[in-house]
Amino acid sequence: MSRKLVARAAGLPALILALLAAAPVAPAQPSGASPVGMAVTVTKASRTCFTDTLQVSGILVPREEVFVRPETEGLQVSQITVEDGERVTSGQILARLTRPEGLGPAATATVRAPSAGIVNHRFIRVGMTASARADPLFRIVVNGEVELQGDVPATRINKLSVGQTARVELPGGGEVSGRVRQVAPEVDANTQLGRARISLGNDDKLKVGGYARAVVDVGRSCGATIPLSAVLYGPEGAVVQVVRDDRVETRRVRVGLLAGGNAEIREGLNEGDLVVARAGAFLREGDRVRPIQEGGSR
Repeated sequence: MSRKLVARAAGLPALILALLAAAPVAPAQPSGASPVGMAVTVTKASRTCFTDTLQVSGILVPREEVFVRPETEGLQVSQITVEDGERVTSGQILARLTRPEGLGPAATATVRAPSAGIVNHRFIRVGMTASARADPLFRIVVNGEVELQGDVPATRINKLSVGQTARVELPGGGEVSGRVRQVAPEVDANTQLGRARISLGNDDKLKVGGYARAVVDVGRSCGATIPLSAVLYGPEGAVVQVVRDDRVETRRVRVGLLAGGNAEIREGLNEGDLVVARAGAFLREGDRVRPIQEGGSR
């Protein structure tokens, strides 16, 4: 190596030191600063009202039904004036009866509706002998009023009370509104089911004997609400991960009603709290995070 190259190499350390001395110095990080945490999506607990519902399934039955029998024995049916499903008025003639020839003096009688309603069944035909001791000639649904008679589990029947509103789905489609009219005072010891009746009115769509299902509004409550995805379930119950001052806090909560993918939180959370929208096991108590609100920014 020539003496010129050696001299240049020997001068490099001095040059580097001079350049470093002239360069601007970066400000030191404050001693209390912490590294930026993991970005997590958070949502704010909002106030929402929930309606608690109870399903009641059963059969459509008459609210009240009367059986029509003849007042005179030994007469034959000579004429029937109504059909099944026909609406009748109180006192309307349903059938005419006559005494058979050769069995005594001529006699006639009429069978009348004891109340207004709908003819549900006819146990009658022309020529038959009518008797008060036999099956009734007619069955009439009084005023055409129909109810849903359904069974309710013993664990839920205490939520039912007279006057609660209901939405009833009819067989074959369609829906009518109703109201709880009666809740049985006892539960079947064998089936652990209680019975309830829901009054539905006298709509022509209501067919006695059909199956129907009612959804009864049994309660309403309002409180802090978060997405169901924000709730974690563990051995000790439900928890949510709250973000406060950019750190994770794990809180035990009491979950109430559920609806539309949201959960009512009755204890452990306040309206306005920020919670991790999709809680997961990767976050731990005290972890530093960078919260990003759903549909917005930090």
